[in-house]
Amino acid sequence: MSTEEDPVLEQVTPLLERFRSDVEAVVPLVALWAHGSLALGDYQVGRSDLDLVALVGAAPTDAQQEELRSVHGRLIAEVPLARTLHCTYVPRGAESDPARAHPTWAQGEWFERPVTPVSRRELALGAAVLSGPPPGGLLPEVSDQELAGFVRAELADYWLRVTGDAKAALWLQDIWVDLGMLTFARASVTLRDGRLITKREALEELRSLGAPAEVVDDIRRRRYRTDLLADPSGSAGWPARRAELAREFVRTGITRLLAHQGGPPPEPSADTGPAR
Repeated sequence: MSTEEDPVLEQVTPLLERFRSDVEAVVPLVALWAHGSLALGDYQVGRSDLDLVALVGAAPTDAQQEELRSVHGRLIAEVPLARTLHCTYVPRGAESDPARAHPTWAQGEWFERPVTPVSRRELALGAAVLSGPPPGGLLPEVSDQELAGFVRAELADYWLRVTGDAKAALWLQDIWVDLGMLTFARASVTLRDGRLITKREALEELRSLGAPAEVVDDIRRRRYRTDLLADPSGSAGWPARRAELAREFVRTGITRLLAHQGGPPPEPSADTGPAR
């Protein structure tokens, strides 16, 4: 992966190269791909996740999975940026099954999940190939219908519930405000136009959707370090006000969007676990 003309890649390439080498020492690595912000050109060092998919020669054994967990743990201990590195390990022969769950490291945990339709579409649009062949022809294609169905389900089954009163305290945190607002904007574009957009583009979409300007500016300032924008974080009551503005906007927006897509969404409940 060349870093000659990309200062962002220059900062993350040493971590990615070490990660690739460490993984190759544990399992037969066929290919390593990045999707998400890094592949789409919206990566912000220290703020964005490094979303990776590793295609490996065979399903990792229990012992290999334990060693892969240790690989991630050692990297995090030695390279702080590695906290944002997530990777799903897909064995050859299983990549054609889009519903199959695979060993994954994300958010400091080891669990299993599929490569989602959104991730597969991102990989098809422009994966950053870190090792091996590109994903074209190796991962199943994502139809517009499959992509839209996945996005609708995520909104209805997860995000609408997170906007309920029982989850109100979550929205006092930066990460939930940012993720909730940006996810809704990106989902709106996907369901309307069939496109995937970056988080930077989602900020502009939020404005066109009528999102509270002070919340949009707050996200932009923190994500893109835009010092020219006012910082309201020291204002009395701002976290609570921001939380309510963001939660109400996302809740109302999802309800209207799902209704427009063909039916009323389910009533929110309080028993939803954290999104993966």
